[in-house]
Amino acid sequence: MKLIQVHNNSSEKAFVEVHALLNKHNPHFIRPLDNEVMQVFDPAKNKLFKNGAAARWILQDDAGNTIGRIAAFYYQEYINKGTEYPTGCMGFFDCINNINAATILLDAAKTWLQENGMEAMDGPVNFGDRDKWWGLMVEGFEVEPMYGMSFNPDYYESLLTQYGFQNFYNQYYYKKSLLEPLPARFEERYHKFVAKSDYRAVHLDKNQLSKFAEDFVTIYNTAWAQHGEAKAITLPQILKLFKTLKPIMDEKVIWFAYYKEEPIAMFINIPDVNQY
Repeated sequence: MKLIQVHNNSSEKAFVEVHALLNKHNPHFIRPLDNEVMQVFDPAKNKLFKNGAAARWILQDDAGNTIGRIAAFYYQEYINKGTEYPTGCMGFFDCINNINAATILLDAAKTWLQENGMEAMDGPVNFGDRDKWWGLMVEGFEVEPMYGMSFNPDYYESLLTQYGFQNFYNQYYYKKSLLEPLPARFEERYHKFVAKSDYRAVHLDKNQLSKFAEDFVTIYNTAWAQHGEAKAITLPQILKLFKTLKPIMDEKVIWFAYYKEEPIAMFINIPDVNQY
């Protein structure tokens, strides 16, 4: 087997393609957009390169077929997340069901992180926000993934635990049929608050994105302030996010609630791009 560091268009193409190759057996697999994956590793597009770095590899068999990939990265915000030792990350891990192949890839990430001063390795995670490709899928292989959700063959859990990874926390994705009625208590509470003039709820208005972005920041930062490791978001971040999502936003399913005109809650629903 041959380990190759991604350094040109050819190796980058192989890095992107192997994910689809190793998941093609699952009829529920939906391929991520190539450009979104490549933008993660573009210093001009990913702000985390300002205080961090990344490296990628692909693995080929003796016949020259790509059989795996991995990325290793670190950035200041993650290193200083509260642990007592510097922690780097690995992600975009894909591999055939072969522990020797997996070890070659994981060793490459581990060694690179050690050479850059890291003492621990978390993963698989994204070199970016948690809204995409965060975590290892261990259940739900019979369901189509939502946009941005991790998707991988079921044997990956075994490969990673054999290598020595331990589970530190669980991340859940939920789905609910819109044909199922809400519990009666929801309607009761709705009537309780709608009768009070100090409370009101409105749909997002695409023509007032700046205003709703400000309200989003206020609600989010206030709600998460009690969580020690939570990182405050900024208005420029949310404005950029809203402008990116604007083409697919459905105003009728995005709600903001106010008490005496102060933003207090929001319910953000975005159409699943994977279904388009």
